[in-house]
Amino acid sequence: MLRAWTKSRCQKASYEKLGNYFRHGMVKLSNGKERHESWLFQTKDGIQLWKHKWTPIVRHTLIRPEATLYDGNWTYWANRKGQAIDTPNRVAKLLKKPKGRCTWCGQFFTPSDFIEVDHIVPRSQGGKDEYKNLQLLHRHCHDDKTALDEEMMLYS
Repeated sequence: MLRAWTKSRCQKASYEKLGNYFRHGMVKLSNGKERHESWLFQTKDGIQLWKHKWTPIVRHTLIRPEATLYDGNWTYWANRKGQAIDTPNRVAKLLKKPKGRCTWCGQFFTPSDFIEVDHIVPRSQGGKDEYKNLQLLHRHCHDDKTALDEEMMLYS
């Protein structure tokens, strides 16, 4: 269609006149690779028309047939999307880290559980407030870990 348009625009479409619109050149694709293309519809400044074949195919994971947003299984949705319904962003991101499990007891989180954000290395011992130092624990697991951390502080 573009060649037809340039022919209508240039009357007698010679290669020389088509060269005003189409060029040979390198194209940087979205995956970082470069590709040599001929007959690129391109301006003299280097702005070019994107071809459909340069767009990479991205497959997605299918949703389990029995899963719905209203079944209350927000750990599934948090693992899948990285964002659970009615949960803060920080909790949703941390929920993906151990795949929906408490790192202290290893049990899956359920919607009725009380979940707390815990510092792996306590801030009192020099731990930072960064994602790599955070984990999600059940409230009772968090109490156990905090008691153990305080006990370690007393004996060190």
